[in-house]
Amino acid sequence: MHSPAERIDQLTDLLNHYNYRYYQDSVSEISDFEFDKLLAELTELERHYPELMREDSPTARVGGTITKNFKTVFHRFPMLSLGNTYSEQDLRDFDERVRKGLNGEAYEYVCELKFDGISLSMTYENGVLKQGVTRGDGTRGDDITANVRTIKSLPLKIGSRTQNSDSPITNFEVRGEGFMPISSFEKLNKELEEADEPTYANPRNAASGAFKLQDSAESARRGLDCYVYYFLPDEAVFETHSDSLLALKSWGFNVSPSWKKCADIEEVLAYIHEWETKRHSLPLATDGIVIKVNSIVQQQELGFTAKSPRWAIAFKYKAENKPGVLRSVSYQVGRTGALTPVAHLDNINEDGKGLQLSGTRVKRASLHNANEIERLDLRINDVVFVEKGGEIIPKITGIDVEQRHSRLTFAITYPTHCPECGTELVRKEGEANHYCPNERGCSPQLRGKMEHFIHRKAMNIDSLGEGKIELLFDKGLIQNPADLYDLTYEKLFGLEKVITDEETGKTKKIGFKEKTVENILKGIEQSRNAPFKQVLFGIGVRFVGATVAEKLAAYFRNIDALMAADFEALCQVPEIGGKIAQSIVEYFADADNRAYIERLRAAGVKMETDDAPVVMESNSLEGKSFLYTGTFASMSREELENRIEANGGKLVSGVSAKLNFLIVGEKPGASKLDKAAKLNVKMISEEEFLEMLG
Repeated sequence: MHSPAERIDQLTDLLNHYNYRYYQDSVSEISDFEFDKLLAELTELERHYPELMREDSPTARVGGTITKNFKTVFHRFPMLSLGNTYSEQDLRDFDERVRKGLNGEAYEYVCELKFDGISLSMTYENGVLKQGVTRGDGTRGDDITANVRTIKSLPLKIGSRTQNSDSPITNFEVRGEGFMPISSFEKLNKELEEADEPTYANPRNAASGAFKLQDSAESARRGLDCYVYYFLPDEAVFETHSDSLLALKSWGFNVSPSWKKCADIEEVLAYIHEWETKRHSLPLATDGIVIKVNSIVQQQELGFTAKSPRWAIAFKYKAENKPGVLRSVSYQVGRTGALTPVAHLDNINEDGKGLQLSGTRVKRASLHNANEIERLDLRINDVVFVEKGGEIIPKITGIDVEQRHSRLTFAITYPTHCPECGTELVRKEGEANHYCPNERGCSPQLRGKMEHFIHRKAMNIDSLGEGKIELLFDKGLIQNPADLYDLTYEKLFGLEKVITDEETGKTKKIGFKEKTVENILKGIEQSRNAPFKQVLFGIGVRFVGATVAEKLAAYFRNIDALMAADFEALCQVPEIGGKIAQSIVEYFADADNRAYIERLRAAGVKMETDDAPVVMESNSLEGKSFLYTGTFASMSREELENRIEANGGKLVSGVSAKLNFLIVGEKPGASKLDKAAKLNVKMISEEEFLEMLG
């Protein structure tokens, strides 16, 4: 019999060994069932004796920690970005700068694939993973240690392996790219789709979201991974970058096997050409190649610029561009009635299989509006050039005019009437889009308005989704969002529908069983407590987004005052221009819209703000405009906004040359800082702002 401490140690070492063998050597020494049984035993022991849990416990892999706020951590060594290029000549110029910088010394490069994820920094002390941090702004990032520990291929402890190696070192930092494998991405999107929740556009966005989840158990469930590519010890250990990669691999880190030592720039270019198409077969997204001088001493000799190392550069592949055939154009109607033309594409053989592009099959691309069709001079049956911008969204970039001589093509006739309801389209002066004005009888507009109303930034009824909304429409239970508040258990229970995916032909059944109905009714009930600013956004007045709705709610404070406001009164609201003001006036001038508002009011939806009105303190900020970024020690963001307005200042929504001050708090947004610096906008601290108030 073992004591609890001995058994916990024994199980921790044993399970870590099995993990290492599985993830580094691709060997399963025991079955999944046996592994899970041992893990369950360790979990139970740690639950009873939490003080005996080791920092490298494999139970950290399944997560469970809830993080309310991520702590800001300053990087010991800045996480600089690399200079990048799409040009081979730029690489030759880089090589020439390296040659001159090293005064003719011999040198070599290491080439690595540039993975499309998020940069991470992991700190090890005495061989144990202590901290995982995001890149952030390069100087400081977010402490996401609990989520980083869920990466199964990342060793939680490496001491025993390094001590047995030629370089015994246990205190160091490693950097890598956190990513979501394509298989995990597809699985996640399938789950979200089945739950009628928004899907992610690409694996990078999905990975970024998963690493920043506040529940590490959910982060663990999303199957994240990490490739380590950089070793940062306190003191020099290896002579070359390639030696460090080999050591990291031997210590159990997940190092991409695709890296290669290159003797000169010609070998670098050969490596780039080799991976240009080969990279699409990898289980994760890539967007280029990173080239580094191999010698650590030479890296130090070359040094850094203010923003990037002189000894490394990134080559980015241009978006893949292929010819295809434009078979037809269809037209989609959105929530606002805007008509969007969609190109239906095929490959040159016209076999109905679509276009193979950047590793995926492409069958459709957005054409935006009639102007774009005219600009490209598109015709049906044209041979067109298609690329994926950012390797995510396909777009047509041009046509092969020469092919028209041998092909029968047809002009695209833009519709004059809505393809959904037959109403004549309108096109307002100065706007590119055609619109269907039948907002109360056009099905996609009605569905779009409903989906907008339940959005998390609006009424936040997350128990409903696109498929359920469609079912409610088909059964005639809803026509506008006010109808949601008339739904009952009896009306919903037992409803079902089979939906067929147009692309794949696959079917799925949506049904309203007891739990589903209870969740829907609970979500609708809770929406009655949504703040007035969210209600105003959810109503869906054209041009009134979440930020504008917040400003209107704060200024007018209730729906009646807003409905009574004329054009001039609306233009007095900070950040509200003539286009928005006119749209609001037109919306509330409509009797049906007013009746809709009254139905929502009768349903108990909040039509006034609970926020205390701004009480003027002084005019010390009069004539000055402000924007903030980050969080603040002495006040919340809402309090900061109130202080600006209470002292006569103007709060704006974005960085521009007209902005007077950007107030910078903790964890500021890098994009705002960069833009403010470029436009020479004065940046002040929280303390400096308070001094301005006197």
